[in-house]
Amino acid sequence: MKKLILLLLAFVAITTFATAQLKAKPSCGAFSVDILNGTVDNIKPDAVVELIKEKFPCFSTEEQESGKCGSALFYKDQDIKFFVKRQYIEIGPAFKGKFSIPLMGASRGSLFKYFGNVKVKDANWDAYQTQYGTLVLHYNAANKVNLVQFSTKTTEELSLCE
Repeated sequence: MKKLILLLLAFVAITTFATAQLKAKPSCGAFSVDILNGTVDNIKPDAVVELIKEKFPCFSTEEQESGKCGSALFYKDQDIKFFVKRQYIEIGPAFKGKFSIPLMGASRGSLFKYFGNVKVKDANWDAYQTQYGTLVLHYNAANKVNLVQFSTKTTEELSLCE
């Protein structure tokens, strides 16, 4: 009986190790943000989570619907977040992709030529009404852009996660 149990355990251990494989993490490459059209590689902020996962399978974390901010996908190595439920995209200062307009690090006063007048202004951020919805630019102490958020919603409808 002991031999049978040992044999069974050995069989289970061998099959477990035999089926184990190294799996490479999916790679997304560099993200490309078209800020005038409000897209990341042609994905809009109001896209469904399945479409985002299909286009960018390399997400580092997924927050479920019941989470603090609703469903969201985080790409920590690229410093980009898709807040699916709230329908906006957030790009942080460590973003490694490219912008259609050089926003990260841009001076606060230099953005009128791209976006016109500010719709809502605060000490640390400006919100612009765009053709697709809203663009929110956050500034550091030197009044340089250090966080970008854009949505298909208007400034009145937009609900950002804090």
